[in-house]
Amino acid sequence: MSQTADTAMTAPHDTTAQDHLPQLHRPRNPGLPLDLDWVARVQANTSAIERRAATLPGRRTVKKAYQAAWLARAVTCIDLTTLAGDDTAGRVRRLCAKARQPVRADLLSALGLPAITTGAVCVYHEMVEVAVEALAGTGIPVAAVSTGFPAGLSPYHLRVQEIGESVKAGAAEIDIVISRRHVLTGDWQALYDEMREFRAACGPAHVKAILATGELGTLRNVARASLVCMMAGADFIKTSTGKEGVNATLPVSLTMIRAIRAYEAATGIKIGYKPAGGISKAKDALVYLSLMKEELGDDWLRPDLFRFGASSLLGDIERQLEHHVTGAYSAGWRHPMA
Repeated sequence: MSQTADTAMTAPHDTTAQDHLPQLHRPRNPGLPLDLDWVARVQANTSAIERRAATLPGRRTVKKAYQAAWLARAVTCIDLTTLAGDDTAGRVRRLCAKARQPVRADLLSALGLPAITTGAVCVYHEMVEVAVEALAGTGIPVAAVSTGFPAGLSPYHLRVQEIGESVKAGAAEIDIVISRRHVLTGDWQALYDEMREFRAACGPAHVKAILATGELGTLRNVARASLVCMMAGADFIKTSTGKEGVNATLPVSLTMIRAIRAYEAATGIKIGYKPAGGISKAKDALVYLSLMKEELGDDWLRPDLFRFGASSLLGDIERQLEHHVTGAYSAGWRHPMA
């Protein structure tokens, strides 16, 4: 990372409480009519993208107090998630308690940081009401995965209805999954129509379009699917469900981020980005934050435009913050998720 990037984010003792609380949502993306000519012009130079992505993890990163500040910022961008078949109301309440205080108070005090929270809590529809109740008054939104997550192959009318039920239950964000076959067959009109209907069903809730990039075949498909979903009104585009064989990667992220940049250049509309699946180490979070800063700018270093779909990431970040304070690494069990 450049020296400019080193110093541009605020040091811990200067960080305000407001910066570390979930930001108010930006205005909705109204979308555009489908422009098939624009879609057809989209290409992806895979070898160049892979070369650029390969340089990112090995570059010099932020250190000392700046690293602590960046890691604290990363915490505020986490969608703390539980999507297990054995989820219970008790587990979700404990996860919400962690979202309210993701880093131990003594560590925050030693770092000179105010209270921070995660960006959101993400659950299945069945647990939305439990999470909404547990987070009441905090300003932390509840995100619900929807539309037959993770495969997106349930009956279409039920996928649309599921969105409405989650919004009715209090979800402020809906993570939908697209039909991968539309991308693989190049049926961009079908993908656009699907995304438009999902977006309409969300009503006031913001919608994150999960592309399941590990199943789309090529980076060109990823780029085109990203553009079509943004045209159809997606407020965020997201890499993965976390259930695919390959989830968030740096080449995929670079491809999607540049699609966001092109969309903003053409429309003036900022779209959010959410990498999900496989991001579990604090050093990975620093790489993604530096990528967002370099490609899109400081606006994408806040939770209204950037989220990590992760849970185990939080534990490693908390360990790194304790190391910054004490000079020693603690055992993982000292930083439980719930």
